Amino acid sequence: MDYTQEYQQKLVSADEAVKLIKDGDWVDYGWCTGTADALDQALAKRTDELHDVKLRGGIILKPLAVFEREDAGEHFSWNSWHMSGLERKYISRGFAYYAPIRYSELPRYYRDSATPNDVAMFQVAPMDKHGFFNFGPNASHMAAVCETSKKIIVEVNQNMPRCLGGFENSVHISNVDLIVEGDNPAMGIMGGAAAASEVDQAVAKLIVEEIPNGACLQLGIGGMPNAVGSMIAESDLKDLGVHTEMYVDAFVDIAKAGKINGSRKSIDRYRQAYAFGAGTQKMYDYMDENPELMSAPVSYTNDIRSISALDNFISINNAVDIDLFGQINAESAGTKHISGAGGQLDFVLGAYLSNGGKSFICCSSTFKTKDGQLKSRIVPTLNPGSIVTDTRANTHYVVTEYGKVNLKGLSSWQKCEALISIAHPDFRDELIAEAEKMNIWRRSNK
Repeated sequence: MDYTQEYQQKLVSADEAVKLIKDGDWVDYGWCTGTADALDQALAKRTDELHDVKLRGGIILKPLAVFEREDAGEHFSWNSWHMSGLERKYISRGFAYYAPIRYSELPRYYRDSATPNDVAMFQVAPMDKHGFFNFGPNASHMAAVCETSKKIIVEVNQNMPRCLGGFENSVHISNVDLIVEGDNPAMGIMGGAAAASEVDQAVAKLIVEEIPNGACLQLGIGGMPNAVGSMIAESDLKDLGVHTEMYVDAFVDIAKAGKINGSRKSIDRYRQAYAFGAGTQKMYDYMDENPELMSAPVSYTNDIRSISALDNFISINNAVDIDLFGQINAESAGTKHISGAGGQLDFVLGAYLSNGGKSFICCSSTFKTKDGQLKSRIVPTLNPGSIVTDTRANTHYVVTEYGKVNLKGLSSWQKCEALISIAHPDFRDELIAEAEKMNIWRRSNK
């Protein structure tokens, strides 16, 4: 069937499309690199005539036009499933809010929601000959968004890669209400620029030596996971697989080095499965029309059952800090929001259930405050307001530049001793003194 006529019937300007939005509506803006662009600019023009419009989205990579005005919060609010740096700034301005979620459950949140979207508008790749608009590297939960939204507006971007190989990665024109042809902005860039530090490299070395041939990888965003990826690309490892929440540049480097073929995966053999991706243009070019990659919903990629079905699953993620009880905080500095929960806990749990699997939480032993003070990331107890991303019962390996420890099955004093052993030497005596006060220190040796 030729869908050209239907396409033309539904094609409107961005200004015309956003007339669907009214006071009090819930409006989905898409996800990450698929966030509305021309439609966002058009909606911003209607600011004065709209009130209490509640926007949903997450991991935005450039400022939104609707929030350029100082009084934007009187008209719009931003409700994020996972925060980027820009969204953290919006929180400080008082009109953005994080929705604490278990990311793997996000599609179900839409399908079970008592407050469905009135309008969903987001960027897509150009329609194919079968009438489908691909979500690009944003399958995540977008099929659920489309199934449950009252009206759907797609914004076509010629630069959006077509990410195939899986399922729930596109919407058919028959389910679309309006089509907008945007300005074809370049794909948003995330990471890939900063070189790995000596600390990053030290942590990466400790992790890479734990990875066997045939392992299946999940990497988080950030310097340390990228350093691990670079080191894997230069290693002698072979027959690696990928099953990850987020596709990042490091996977491209590993694949192009000939280390990834997925031949030993027990599910989705020979394919690299992921829920969404953000990186550099190099990565988007690699993802486009690549049959080796598998674009799938987050309810599949982050499902503990999917993760645990893969032997030798290796999960590598970051932390803000960790306390002597083994609690991991990867989301906040006290009450100051930094990031969302994402799928870290799912991968921590799933990797441990995998035959031969391991999860690694990595961080530098210290950080510097704005006024130059050196602070330990291993602390006696998490600061008031800090979020527990991974509970003390679930933490597996923790790695700093001073070593790696496996916390599984240890008593409180053993966990405490293990964590202090990989803390910065300048803070160990202080940590021991605090541990003694909390009755979780047994030994006097260091």
